[in-house]
Amino acid sequence: MRRPDDRVGRMTRIIAGAAGGSTLTSVDGNGTRPTTDRVKEALFSSLESYGVVQGAHVLDLYAGSGSLGVESASRGAATVDLVESADRAAAVAQRNADLVNRVLGWTAVRVHRSKVETYLERVAPELTWDLVLMDPPYTVGEDGVLAVLAALESRLAEGAVVVVERSARSPEPAWPAWLERFSDKKYGETRLWFLEPAVA
Repeated sequence: MRRPDDRVGRMTRIIAGAAGGSTLTSVDGNGTRPTTDRVKEALFSSLESYGVVQGAHVLDLYAGSGSLGVESASRGAATVDLVESADRAAAVAQRNADLVNRVLGWTAVRVHRSKVETYLERVAPELTWDLVLMDPPYTVGEDGVLAVLAALESRLAEGAVVVVERSARSPEPAWPAWLERFSDKKYGETRLWFLEPAVA
Protein backbone atom coordinates (compact mmCIF):
# COMPACT_ATOMS: atom_id res chain seq x y z
CA MET A 1 0.00 0.00 0.00
CA ARG A 2 2.94 2.38 0.07
CA ARG A 3 4.81 2.96 -3.17
CA PRO A 4 4.64 6.53 -4.53
CA ASP A 5 3.36 6.13 -8.09
CA ASP A 6 0.59 7.19 -10.41
CA ARG A 7 -2.04 5.39 -8.32
CA VAL A 8 -1.74 7.93 -5.50
CA GLY A 9 -4.71 10.26 -5.49
CA ARG A 10 -7.05 7.84 -7.23
CA MET A 11 -10.27 7.14 -5.42
CA THR A 12 -10.60 3.76 -3.83
CA ARG A 13 -13.78 2.10 -2.66
CA ILE A 14 -15.12 -0.67 -0.51
CA ILE A 15 -15.73 -3.46 -2.97
CA ALA A 16 -18.24 -5.73 -1.25
CA GLY A 17 -20.28 -6.35 1.87
CA ALA A 18 -22.45 -4.07 4.00
CA ALA A 19 -20.62 -0.91 2.90
CA GLY A 20 -19.89 -2.10 -0.64
CA GLY A 21 -19.59 0.74 -3.15
CA SER A 22 -18.71 3.37 -0.55
CA THR A 23 -15.93 5.74 -1.59
CA LEU A 24 -12.97 5.84 0.77
CA THR A 25 -10.84 8.86 1.64
CA SER A 26 -7.27 8.55 0.35
CA VAL A 27 -4.09 9.92 1.89
CA ASP A 28 -2.84 12.93 -0.06
CA GLY A 29 0.72 13.09 -1.31
CA ASN A 30 3.36 10.48 -2.04
CA GLY A 31 3.78 9.01 1.43
CA THR A 32 1.47 6.04 0.94
CA ARG A 33 1.10 3.29 -1.64
CA PRO A 34 -2.59 2.42 -1.91
CA THR A 35 -3.48 -1.15 -2.73
CA THR A 36 -5.36 -1.08 -6.03
CA ASP A 37 -8.96 -2.24 -6.14
CA ARG A 38 -7.85 -5.05 -8.45
CA VAL A 39 -5.37 -6.41 -5.91
CA LYS A 40 -7.80 -5.86 -3.04
CA GLU A 41 -10.56 -7.74 -4.82
CA ALA A 42 -8.24 -10.65 -5.58
CA LEU A 43 -6.94 -10.69 -2.02
CA PHE A 44 -10.38 -10.87 -0.46
CA SER A 45 -11.56 -13.44 -2.96
CA SER A 46 -8.73 -15.66 -1.73
CA LEU A 47 -9.34 -14.89 1.94
CA GLU A 48 -13.05 -15.63 1.68
CA SER A 49 -12.28 -18.92 -0.06
CA TYR A 50 -10.11 -19.78 2.97
CA GLY A 51 -13.00 -18.89 5.27
CA VAL A 52 -11.04 -16.41 7.39
CA VAL A 53 -12.98 -13.15 7.01
CA GLN A 54 -16.50 -13.72 8.35
CA GLY A 55 -16.49 -13.26 12.13
CA ALA A 56 -12.71 -12.75 12.22
CA HIS A 57 -10.68 -10.56 14.52
CA VAL A 58 -8.48 -8.66 12.07
CA LEU A 59 -5.24 -6.75 12.56
CA ASP A 60 -4.19 -4.34 9.78
CA LEU A 61 -0.56 -3.29 10.32
CA TYR A 62 0.93 -0.26 8.53
CA ALA A 63 -2.71 0.45 7.70
CA GLY A 64 -2.34 3.69 5.73
CA SER A 65 -5.87 4.78 4.85
CA GLY A 66 -7.24 1.58 6.40
CA SER A 67 -8.60 0.35 3.07
CA LEU A 68 -7.91 -3.34 3.71
CA GLY A 69 -9.14 -3.29 7.28
CA VAL A 70 -12.43 -1.55 6.52
CA GLU A 71 -13.00 -3.94 3.62
CA SER A 72 -12.72 -6.76 6.16
CA ALA A 73 -15.30 -5.11 8.39
CA SER A 74 -17.68 -4.55 5.49
CA ARG A 75 -17.40 -8.25 4.63
CA GLY A 76 -18.30 -9.43 8.11
CA ALA A 77 -15.18 -9.32 10.30
CA ALA A 78 -16.09 -9.09 14.00
CA THR A 79 -13.40 -6.56 14.95
CA VAL A 80 -10.68 -4.71 13.05
CA ASP A 81 -7.65 -2.96 14.55
CA LEU A 82 -5.93 -0.46 12.22
CA VAL A 83 -2.37 0.42 13.26
CA GLU A 84 -0.76 3.45 11.60
CA SER A 85 1.97 5.76 12.93
CA ALA A 86 1.72 8.73 10.54
CA ASP A 87 -0.65 11.42 11.81
CA ARG A 88 -2.15 12.29 8.43
CA ALA A 89 -2.69 8.67 7.40
CA ALA A 90 -4.14 7.78 10.81
CA ALA A 91 -6.61 10.66 10.51
CA VAL A 92 -7.71 9.37 7.11
CA ALA A 93 -7.98 5.84 8.50
CA GLN A 94 -10.24 7.19 11.24
CA ARG A 95 -12.54 8.82 8.66
CA ASN A 96 -12.80 5.55 6.75
CA ALA A 97 -13.38 3.62 9.98
CA ASP A 98 -16.13 6.04 10.95
CA LEU A 99 -17.80 5.54 7.56
CA VAL A 100 -17.93 1.76 7.92
CA ASN A 101 -18.89 1.87 11.58
CA ARG A 102 -21.86 4.12 10.72
CA VAL A 103 -23.03 1.67 8.06
CA LEU A 104 -22.66 -1.27 10.45
CA GLY A 105 -24.30 0.59 13.32
CA TRP A 106 -21.58 -0.23 15.83
CA THR A 107 -17.83 0.20 16.33
CA ALA A 108 -16.23 -2.73 14.54
CA VAL A 109 -13.13 -0.78 13.41
CA ARG A 110 -10.73 0.97 15.77
CA VAL A 111 -7.70 3.06 14.79
CA HIS A 112 -4.48 3.00 16.81
CA ARG A 113 -2.01 5.79 16.02
CA SER A 114 1.16 3.97 16.91
CA LYS A 115 4.26 2.37 15.52
CA VAL A 116 3.57 -1.27 14.79
CA GLU A 117 6.28 -2.53 17.14
CA THR A 118 5.07 -0.33 19.99
CA TYR A 119 1.46 -1.40 19.53
CA LEU A 120 2.36 -5.08 19.64
CA GLU A 121 4.45 -4.55 22.78
CA ARG A 122 1.68 -2.73 24.64
CA VAL A 123 -1.52 -4.48 23.56
CA ALA A 124 -3.20 -6.80 26.07
CA PRO A 125 -1.37 -10.14 26.10
CA GLU A 126 -4.56 -12.18 25.83
CA LEU A 127 -5.63 -10.49 22.57
CA THR A 128 -5.29 -12.67 19.45
CA TRP A 129 -6.21 -12.26 15.79
CA ASP A 130 -7.57 -14.58 13.11
CA LEU A 131 -6.30 -12.51 10.20
CA VAL A 132 -3.28 -10.22 10.03
CA LEU A 133 -2.80 -7.94 7.03
CA MET A 134 0.74 -6.63 6.88
CA ASP A 135 1.82 -4.15 4.20
CA PRO A 136 5.02 -2.45 5.39
CA PRO A 137 6.65 0.35 3.39
CA TYR A 138 9.22 -0.97 0.97
CA THR A 139 11.83 0.85 3.04
CA VAL A 140 11.20 -1.72 5.79
CA GLY A 141 13.68 -4.47 5.01
CA GLU A 142 13.44 -8.19 5.61
CA ASP A 143 14.82 -7.88 9.15
CA GLY A 144 12.05 -5.42 10.03
CA VAL A 145 9.38 -7.69 8.56
CA LEU A 146 10.71 -10.68 10.49
CA ALA A 147 10.86 -8.70 13.74
CA VAL A 148 7.17 -7.86 13.45
CA LEU A 149 6.31 -11.45 12.60
CA ALA A 150 8.23 -12.59 15.67
CA ALA A 151 6.09 -10.28 17.81
CA LEU A 152 2.99 -11.94 16.38
CA GLU A 153 3.96 -15.49 17.32
CA SER A 154 1.80 -15.63 20.46
CA ARG A 155 -0.89 -13.39 18.98
CA LEU A 156 -2.43 -15.66 16.36
CA ALA A 157 -5.60 -17.64 16.96
CA GLU A 158 -5.89 -21.25 15.84
CA GLY A 159 -6.24 -21.39 12.07
CA ALA A 160 -5.05 -17.80 11.63
CA VAL A 161 -3.79 -16.42 8.32
CA VAL A 162 -1.10 -13.74 7.87
CA VAL A 163 -0.84 -11.86 4.56
CA VAL A 164 2.37 -9.98 3.80
CA GLU A 165 2.36 -7.59 0.84
CA ARG A 166 5.72 -6.80 -0.76
CA SER A 167 7.19 -5.62 -4.03
CA ALA A 168 7.08 -8.33 -6.67
CA ARG A 169 10.77 -7.59 -7.24
CA SER A 170 11.71 -8.46 -3.66
CA PRO A 171 12.91 -12.00 -2.92
CA GLU A 172 10.82 -14.21 -0.69
CA PRO A 173 11.73 -13.48 2.94
CA ALA A 174 13.22 -16.26 5.07
CA TRP A 175 10.07 -16.87 7.11
CA PRO A 176 10.44 -17.83 10.78
CA ALA A 177 10.22 -21.55 11.50
CA TRP A 178 6.85 -21.23 13.24
CA LEU A 179 5.20 -19.89 10.05
CA GLU A 180 4.59 -21.69 6.77
CA ARG A 181 3.86 -20.12 3.41
CA PHE A 182 0.90 -21.89 1.84
CA SER A 183 0.33 -19.60 -1.13
CA ASP A 184 1.64 -16.57 -2.96
CA LYS A 185 0.13 -14.47 -5.71
CA LYS A 186 1.62 -11.82 -7.99
CA TYR A 187 -0.35 -8.89 -9.39
CA GLY A 188 1.82 -6.56 -11.48
CA GLU A 189 4.33 -4.95 -9.09
CA THR A 190 2.72 -6.48 -6.02
CA ARG A 191 3.18 -9.92 -4.48
CA LEU A 192 1.06 -11.30 -1.65
CA TRP A 193 2.47 -13.98 0.62
CA PHE A 194 -0.05 -16.09 2.56
CA LEU A 195 1.24 -17.62 5.79
CA GLU A 196 -0.17 -19.79 8.57
CA PRO A 197 1.23 -21.17 11.82
CA ALA A 198 3.24 -24.31 11.19
CA VAL A 199 1.80 -27.59 12.39
CA ALA A 200 3.96 -29.08 15.13
